[in-house]
Amino acid sequence: MLDHILIEHCSPTLAGLKAANLFRCFISSSKELNEQLLLLNSKLNNKGLYFEVLRETGRSALILVYRKRMLQDHLNKKGVGEFLSGYGYVSLSVEYCIGRLKSRFSENEDFPHEIGIFAGYPLEDVIGFIKNGGRNSKFTGCWKVYHNEGEAERLFRKFRRCKDIYSQLFAIGRSIVQLTVAA
Repeated sequence: MLDHILIEHCSPTLAGLKAANLFRCFISSSKELNEQLLLLNSKLNNKGLYFEVLRETGRSALILVYRKRMLQDHLNKKGVGEFLSGYGYVSLSVEYCIGRLKSRFSENEDFPHEIGIFAGYPLEDVIGFIKNGGRNSKFTGCWKVYHNEGEAERLFRKFRRCKDIYSQLFAIGRSIVQLTVAA
């Protein structure tokens, strides 16, 4: 089951504190993964939470867990559209952008670093990461920070607290459905 992975990697998104999270998981079969995601989507889409396989390679899959409305707001932030257009994005709708991101994985061997936008990272940090090749960050936490360290540290603490609380609640029997805040 994906439940433990969701608590570990996606608690801020489950709680409605973050637009999206990414995680990689090992899979025994595509069919089993798709069945699990179909079940999760059927239970959680009505709370505003969605699951999408971005890339599947052999025995692992990269999954995007997102809140459609929050992700759309993030995509609509100043500068994001112009940034994404440089990577061939011609629309900012969530559905289109996720489809384009998926195709970017198959277009070349490079990892599409604009993926940070989809994980809800600040545009300045995504640009900083790309320009610096992942080096020279001011601070590293949930992502590499190149701009506004104070705000990032505050968010990282908030996300850590959320994960700790969700881990405790999950350990005493709360389900993913119960822990997912409705949008």
